[in-house]
Amino acid sequence: MELFNYALGKNITFVRPPYFIIRGFVGIPNVKYYYVFLFFVYIVSVLGNTAVMAVIYLDHNLRTPKYVAVFNLAFVDLFGSSALVPKVLDIFLFNHNLIPYNDCLTFLFFCYSCLSMQSFNLVALAYDRLIAITYPLHYQAKVTHRFMFSLIASFWIFVIIAVLIAVGLITRLSFCKSVVVNSYFCDHGQIYRLACNDFFPNDVVSFFYPVLIFWIPLVFILLSYLYIGYTLSKLATVHQGMKAFKTCIAHLLLVVIYFTPLLVTFTLMEKIHPNNRILNLSLTSVFPPMLNPIIYVLQTEEIKVSMRKILKIRGGSKITIRKSVKV
Repeated sequence: MELFNYALGKNITFVRPPYFIIRGFVGIPNVKYYYVFLFFVYIVSVLGNTAVMAVIYLDHNLRTPKYVAVFNLAFVDLFGSSALVPKVLDIFLFNHNLIPYNDCLTFLFFCYSCLSMQSFNLVALAYDRLIAITYPLHYQAKVTHRFMFSLIASFWIFVIIAVLIAVGLITRLSFCKSVVVNSYFCDHGQIYRLACNDFFPNDVVSFFYPVLIFWIPLVFILLSYLYIGYTLSKLATVHQGMKAFKTCIAHLLLVVIYFTPLLVTFTLMEKIHPNNRILNLSLTSVFPPMLNPIIYVLQTEEIKVSMRKILKIRGGSKITIRKSVKV
């Protein structure tokens, strides 16, 4: 950050507070029940995403380009939930709402990186389905392990750079008025608007960030499914079309769960109450990581078969050990 500030301006003194105060969830009735709910959601997220990652790792049949993206999604969900929920519970359940300046920016970085990477991971899965259905004969050549690893790595690099720019611009702000952040975490928009010097660059980033992270991925996903629908409409039988479309159901559910709350928040930003905005965004942060592994387990036949096979092998090995002990 020192180099960042040096590159943008010399001999500038910034007023940096020792801490920020996270204020969110104030004035919400029976909010402690919501914290219990968040804890339950976090436990399910950890167990579900760990199980999906373990199944993909243990079953060599699932080490395909598609499941590279699924594995990365489970990792992002697990990492993002672990970065956000325990800290949120610590802040509000145990009244540790004073967060040191550097810790707050670190908190912001990890939360934004994981939330943004979820969006791009859905793009990677949409591309996989697009090629698999519209160009089935070329799928093996177009969607290789090398391609999928490169695609996900490029998304990670882009997200990290974008979030670092947002965090770096905050370090150039002076906070000589309020340090109370009206959100449930160190939210970029809520923090930079507290500054008492010019935050126009932050405003620019705040405008373009949702476009790059939210709108462009969503438009790509919608266009890919329009093309998939057009391709399926040309198939000879309805049965073939339905069979191909079933492979997209899990991904479509993930898209709806992730993008719908964000779409509502962005389009009704000025009309909804701040508390409703905070609740909506917090649910957007914790719900997809919990539901993603459940959806993939229930809707993807390959994962269900792999889980049965792994459980059967483990169960069989335990029975064999018991029999040998008795003998």
